[in-house]
Amino acid sequence: MSSTRPFAEIRDVAMRYGGVEGTLALRGTTMMVEKGEFIAVVGPSGCGKSTLMRLVTGLWPATEGSVIVAGREVDRPLSIAGMGFQNPTMLPWRTILQNVMLPLEVVEPHRRRLRAERAAYEAKARALLASVGLAGFEKRYPWQLSGGMQQRASLCRALIHDPQLLMLDEPFGALDIFTREDLWSVLQDVWIERRPTVILVTHDLREAVYLADRVLVMSSRPGRIIAEQVVPFGRPRRLEDTYAPAFTDLVHTLRNQIDEARKAAPADAENLTHAA
Repeated sequence: MSSTRPFAEIRDVAMRYGGVEGTLALRGTTMMVEKGEFIAVVGPSGCGKSTLMRLVTGLWPATEGSVIVAGREVDRPLSIAGMGFQNPTMLPWRTILQNVMLPLEVVEPHRRRLRAERAAYEAKARALLASVGLAGFEKRYPWQLSGGMQQRASLCRALIHDPQLLMLDEPFGALDIFTREDLWSVLQDVWIERRPTVILVTHDLREAVYLADRVLVMSSRPGRIIAEQVVPFGRPRRLEDTYAPAFTDLVHTLRNQIDEARKAAPADAENLTHAA
C-alpha cells in the first residue's frame, strides 16, 4: 500500500489527563497508517489504546505532538470517521433501521441531503443490514435483538455515511467466543468489499491477527508503539486458519512482546507521570 503520504499520521503524541499534575497516558507515541490499511493495536491494560483512538478521531486534543488524518491536522471531531465500541449503544426508542441511519442526521453533507434523499438512504441502510445478516429486522427495536445482532447493527451504523476511517474500540469484547468469531468474518467481508482504513483496538490477539494487515504493540503507560508485526496471511482468512502453526506462532510472539512491555514498565513511572 504505497502513497506519497500516510492516511493517518500520529507523531510524538503525548496525552495527559488532569492538567500538569495529572496522569500521563501517552508519551512519544508515533504511528503511520496507509489508506485502506487494517491496523490492530494491542498492549497491556491501561496502556492508552483507547486514548489513542480518541485522539485520532478528534474527540480529545493531544497534549503534545501532531495528529494528521487525510492530510489535515485533527483539531475537531472527524466527519470522515465511523466509530464502533464494545457496547453497541443503540437508542432503545428507535428501530434498528432508525439507529443505523442516525449518523446521517448529524454528519454533513448527508444531513443536508437526508430529507430529499431519504428513500435512497433507507435503501442503503437496508442493504447494509442485509449484508451482515439482518434483513427483516429493520423494524425491530434493540431490546428485541441479541447482543451479537446489536453489534452487527452497530457496525452498519458506523459504515452508513461511507467513512474513510473506521475506528473500533473492543467492538466484540462483550460477546461470547462463538458470536465474536462470527463477527470477525462479517467485519473481514465488509472491509474486503469497502476497504476503509481501519484502526482496531483489542485485547484479543487472535482477533488482531485474524483481521489486521499489521499489529502494533504498545508499551505500559505512558503508552507508545514499541513493536510491529506484519501479518503475512492472505485474504479472505478462515477461522480454521487461526489454529495453523504459523498463526499461533504469531499470536505467541505478540503475547511475549506484551509480557515484556508489562515487565519493562519504566522504573521512574512516577517521574513520568509528573514530568512537564
